[in-house]
Amino acid sequence: MAENSTKKATPTKVAKKEKILKVTLVKSPIGYSKDQRRTVVALGLNKLNSSNELPDNSAVRGMIFKIKHLVRVEEI
Repeated sequence: MAENSTKKATPTKVAKKEKILKVTLVKSPIGYSKDQRRTVVALGLNKLNSSNELPDNSAVRGMIFKIKHLVRVEEI
């Protein structure tokens, strides 16, 4: 038996546009635990109303969840 030599074309993967989260510090971390203050710094937020654009992944979402009472999050 002769094998079918035609190969199916594999569809090319389309690069998905990564989601970006804009995180803004709206409340001071003074008076909260050191862990929460360090999380604010790790997100790149230094002063009130400072914002940073971060990739939407589980690590960043976990940090945002930890300090959700201090920040405002927008999806870009």
